[in-house]
Amino acid sequence: MITDTSPPNRIRTPLLRRVGGFTLRVLRNFHGNQGLLLAGAVAYYTLLSIVPLFTLILVGLSHFLNEEQLIQSIARNLDLLVPGYADSLANQVRMFLARRHLVGAVGFVIMLFFSSMTFSVLESTMAVIFSHRKRSLRRPFFISAIIPYVYILLTGFGLLLVTLISGMLDALEHQQMLLLGYEISLKGSSKVLLYLMGMGGMVLMLTSFYLVMPVGRISFRHALSGAITAAVLWEFIRRLLVWYYSRLSLVNLIYGSLATTVVALLSIEVAVIILLLGAQVISEFDRHRYEASGNGPPTGGHDRG
Repeated sequence: MITDTSPPNRIRTPLLRRVGGFTLRVLRNFHGNQGLLLAGAVAYYTLLSIVPLFTLILVGLSHFLNEEQLIQSIARNLDLLVPGYADSLANQVRMFLARRHLVGAVGFVIMLFFSSMTFSVLESTMAVIFSHRKRSLRRPFFISAIIPYVYILLTGFGLLLVTLISGMLDALEHQQMLLLGYEISLKGSSKVLLYLMGMGGMVLMLTSFYLVMPVGRISFRHALSGAITAAVLWEFIRRLLVWYYSRLSLVNLIYGSLATTVVALLSIEVAVIILLLGAQVISEFDRHRYEASGNGPPTGGHDRG
């Protein structure tokens, strides 16, 4: 008996063409928006913001929690962003904290300003990617001004939760669980749970970026899907970077004492490129929906995705 496979092939070919065409359109518009240049700007300001941001958070939280425990939590979370060099950045935070008595009120304000720069630049970058909304939507200046500081507070709150939970999980390392008559050691379980918490926190942060940073409403389904895709892609590339830095990279030989800065900037820029590509995908869905409806650019109504 001869089976005709032509109908599935005919269905598969248009689907592949649509996916391929959409991918090319995303990359073309990302290039047209100067995506690599935007990613470089965000990465630069992120590098400027990391140490002041975590230093301010540590100064505030050290009144309630052990300072060294907080630094360890920062190192674990920074490893998700700057693989292989998180300890160097955490040590810089530690050295700055040792001299924090030299920072007065003016220094505090300057550090707060530098800490907020990443979020301000990211909002401006999203405005470029979602430029088809610019003609009809404008965000009040007051809202744009407070968004970075809200994110600073949320980052501090997240670090507080992670530190408290990690302390409780460390206690599990010496515990054993009895299951069906067998004793199961929980040693190593805290590392797995902390890793899952870090990935979950990354997904939540990326989702909030896609929802809050663009002007107007974004479908939560699109934002969450983009965040999960970006987080998984970054995790794969992060592990690839760790392998490259440890096996093949000559960055320490070439740049010497500047190696940490160069690697941190490169790693952050790759992460930001993934973040902005996710935003570009959401922007294409958003643009297509409004063009198909014949309404032109969105006017701020709720996007039901």
